[in-house]
Amino acid sequence: MSHSSPNAAEKAQILSEALPYIRRFHDKTVVIKYGGNAMTDENLKQGFAKDVVLLKLVGLNPVIVHGGGPQINDLLQRVGKQGEFIQGMRVTDRETMDIVEMVLGGLVNKDIVNLINQHGGKAVGLTGKDGDFIRARKLKVKHAEKADAFIDIGQVGEVAGVDPELVALLDTRDFIPVIAPIGVGENGEAYNINADLVAGKLAETLRAEKLMLLTNTPGVLDKDGRLLTGLKAAEVDRLIADGIISGGMIPKISTALEAVKSGVKSSHIIDGRVEHALLLEIFTDEGVGTLIRANA
Repeated sequence: MSHSSPNAAEKAQILSEALPYIRRFHDKTVVIKYGGNAMTDENLKQGFAKDVVLLKLVGLNPVIVHGGGPQINDLLQRVGKQGEFIQGMRVTDRETMDIVEMVLGGLVNKDIVNLINQHGGKAVGLTGKDGDFIRARKLKVKHAEKADAFIDIGQVGEVAGVDPELVALLDTRDFIPVIAPIGVGENGEAYNINADLVAGKLAETLRAEKLMLLTNTPGVLDKDGRLLTGLKAAEVDRLIADGIISGGMIPKISTALEAVKSGVKSSHIIDGRVEHALLLEIFTDEGVGTLIRANA
């Protein structure tokens, strides 16, 4: 094949375009929430693993936080247990929590670790129980109809604190942390925590350069369905108040917004259905989703 072919020239141009971004983000931490189609489509899974390894090899420090809702539902059905949700959150009794730990901390986590390692990375799987590094407290869910009343949804938690020491130690040895969103309470009890929330709090604690949330949508859309590629915190607040951002996007955008208000340089809501979405968003001029920055 000729080195002057258009295909080769395009590849050279892409590498050249990436250079200033590689320089800018060298030795910076990027926290990635991995979920949606990117976790279930085989081609996207392989591409994600390759992209994470490449990020590490060019000098970034990727930290992965993953979900696993569909996989949890599958195992619940196999044991004859029906999943129940209240206000979008999984009701998690003790038996369900055992299954959540088995799926997130075992099956899903080790699958991601194995994929990254197959492509040349050095991934290590963790849950928040390891070193008690994600401390949790029980999440109180307000009753939709009764004022001052709460609904008990079991062992569902929120992040009470994150100890960054374990992740920082792994980074010094060039390992890639892959984290299941399971926290530990004061008495050693396990809590199921929303993966977006864990990713956001981890990004804040690690003072990450970027928080990247993979979704099954192109990003944040305006009222006409057009992608909003860049937003400041004040603009996001206005879009929520106007009802343009609503439904299932609110928890993700709230996590992204809280992160940049707490010191993370930028948050990105990107389409995980696009091949190599991570690389496109980090290393190209156009990007592939919605970038959110603080107002300053």
